[in-house]
Amino acid sequence: MSAIGTLTTHHVGINVTDLERSLAFYADVLGFEVIGRGAKEESGYAFLGRDGRLVIALWQQAEGVYDSGRPGLHHLAFEAESIEHVRAAEAALTARGTTFAYEGVVAHQEGAAAGGIFFHDPDGTRLEISVPKGAEAAPAPSGTAPACGFF
Repeated sequence: MSAIGTLTTHHVGINVTDLERSLAFYADVLGFEVIGRGAKEESGYAFLGRDGRLVIALWQQAEGVYDSGRPGLHHLAFEAESIEHVRAAEAALTARGTTFAYEGVVAHQEGAAAGGIFFHDPDGTRLEISVPKGAEAAPAPSGTAPACGFF
C-alpha cells in the first residue's frame, strides 16, 4: 500500500458535444439516473449514477468526435449482472442504432469465460458491458489478445 492509502474509482468524467443527446444515451438506454444538472452559458453538465452514487459526469464542452489515437481514455467498461443482461443491453443499443465494434457478444480472448459487447456512445467514446463468466461459447475477435484492447 502506498502512503496515500488505497484508492478506488469514484466517477468518470466524459466530455460530450451535445448534453441532451448524451443524457438520452446514458440515462435512457444504459439506465443511469440523473442525480444533478447544471449549466454555464452555452455548456452544461449532468451527474449520473445509481442509488444516489455518482458514476459518470457528462460535460458539454467538446467538439468533434472521440479520437482513439490520442492519449487519455481508452474505453469505459461496465460489469453487468449476467450474460442475459448483456444481451438485453445489446438489444436496447441495437434498437437505438448504436455502432458496435464487434457483432454480438464476444469473449475477452480465446477460451475466456469473460466477455461482452463493445460499442460507441453518440460522440464515439468506446464503451464495454461485460461479465466475468457466461461468454464461454462466444467467439474471440482478437485471438489471444484482449477484445477490449483493440476496438
